Amino acid sequence: MGYPSVYPTGATLFDPLRTWNGYTLFQATEHGAVLIDMNGNVVREWPELHGFPNKMLPGGFILGHSGQRDPRYGMQDMVDLIQVDWEGNITWKFDHYEEINDPQNPARWMARAHHDYQRTGNPVGYYAPGLEPLTESGNTLILAHTNLINEDISDKCLLDDTIIEVNWAGEIIWEWRCSDHFHELGFDEAARTAIRNNPNMRASNGGMGDWMHINSMSALGPNKWYDAGDTRFHPDNIIWDARESNIIAIIDKKSGKIVWQLGPNYNKPEYKHLGWIIGQHHAHMIPQGLPGAGNILIFDNGGWAGYGSPNPMSQDGVKNAWRDYSRILEINPQTLDIEWRYSPYEANLPHPTDSYRFYSPYISNMQRLENGNTLINEGSNGRIFEVTRDHEIVWEYISPFRGKSLNNNMVYRAYRIPYDWIPQLDTPREIAIHTSDVCTLRQPGAGAAGPAQSSVRVAGVQPYNKSADALCVATDSDTLRRSPKLFRVAEETFVPVHHSEELQSELPVLLFVGAERCVHCRKLWHLLNHANVAERLSSTEKRYLDADHHQDLATHLGVRGLPTLLAVQQGKPIARAPATPSLEQLLQWLNDTGF
Repeated sequence: MGYPSVYPTGATLFDPLRTWNGYTLFQATEHGAVLIDMNGNVVREWPELHGFPNKMLPGGFILGHSGQRDPRYGMQDMVDLIQVDWEGNITWKFDHYEEINDPQNPARWMARAHHDYQRTGNPVGYYAPGLEPLTESGNTLILAHTNLINEDISDKCLLDDTIIEVNWAGEIIWEWRCSDHFHELGFDEAARTAIRNNPNMRASNGGMGDWMHINSMSALGPNKWYDAGDTRFHPDNIIWDARESNIIAIIDKKSGKIVWQLGPNYNKPEYKHLGWIIGQHHAHMIPQGLPGAGNILIFDNGGWAGYGSPNPMSQDGVKNAWRDYSRILEINPQTLDIEWRYSPYEANLPHPTDSYRFYSPYISNMQRLENGNTLINEGSNGRIFEVTRDHEIVWEYISPFRGKSLNNNMVYRAYRIPYDWIPQLDTPREIAIHTSDVCTLRQPGAGAAGPAQSSVRVAGVQPYNKSADALCVATDSDTLRRSPKLFRVAEETFVPVHHSEELQSELPVLLFVGAERCVHCRKLWHLLNHANVAERLSSTEKRYLDADHHQDLATHLGVRGLPTLLAVQQGKPIARAPATPSLEQLLQWLNDTGF
């Protein structure tokens, strides 16, 4: 955020009537796990309990790690994953993934866990109604590390990401290894060359390539896409994102294969409206029961990441994509529409001069809350805040915990916890915190805000121009200024129409008329992708007409509102679907029309 040398810490803003109230858990840098109430009071600490991340479970249980591997030999390896009760007793532990014998350290088993884990009962590790994680049984998905050499990737030692599933007894019952799927990831030749020469080498243990750096992993959980027949989104399938490669992917739990993916190259036409997603964190599917359920939330950090052709910012093609601001993206995984966004533009920050004021180039996360708000952790600055759907900040907290070896107050992740998950505590008293006028806020001894001691007018001067065009850099950005698309059709299913001649078919053509700005088009699109409808239309010629780009043709076809679904034969409409059909009405219309 570009903090000054003096700034407030703790809770700085709280509107109790507009927030989703509960406790907030975070790992304070070089301190331990910290639980605060809405007014920023620290109600519980777990000193020295490592959190990569920390997560709360119902009943006052907390998950974390007892320590970290000697960084001379390991890169972000946590020695174990432990569950601790309210009184500090370890009630579950896993460390038997790899036997480690580092010089000058006793030999021991380690989990080599890093960045994320999930307990059976809840897919993402934060509160969702009806999806409570288990505390006395169940399996745990853990993101872990191993080291290897894979000549297809590089001849250098790699730090490879793995995902393991362990049962309550600590037995590994499933494992997935990222390097086994290198050829599925979509790297072009320039990217493969960059990785081969420098797989993001780190100094630990004589050098290892942190080539992907997967930083989040979670099951999809129950969702509407799978319920409608899209098997890519099976509840057991796993979504992960890799910071260094700019990739977000979903893997099939049974086969391990990638079935859905964003990145690594965002210059593709289907990604154009997204802009480049760079160095992202905490990509996950919003759980069932929360507003936006089924969409994918991404903390698009910006910063520096990716592999490709060398450029002025990257001489070897490593970390070749750069951006100095962050975004939160909520994406429909079927259409890739941006359903919601928080960026410098929504934060009302002049672009590009002040975009850095919402910027965390590493770590960070977000959480969709039950009231539709979003909790955002701008991690590199230790700033945690809650925003409404309309992008208004209704709660804010600045971590006062600063590291000693690291001179910052970074927060890896933060999670909002419902009060009733911690029955050991009484519900705290909540007191509104109003915003301060920073123009009049003063330190003791500083000059008070107020009129100048003296003032003089200069003859002939002109008032300041209100335009921002006087800034020395361009103020417009397509990526930020452009409102998120409300609707985007899958062109491989509904082929775009550009000319009337394309509708001159002897057989009836199903024509969907819509526009990117059309919020109601999404509902009809979802109906058309329902398993029963898609099966019926599998052999039907399907076309899409963008009414904004082809107004004359839309008018010629008698389109008076959006969306419109037509049966067209030899260029003329022969049937029109009901304006807002139910699934049953749509199926009946298709049957009556002969599709």
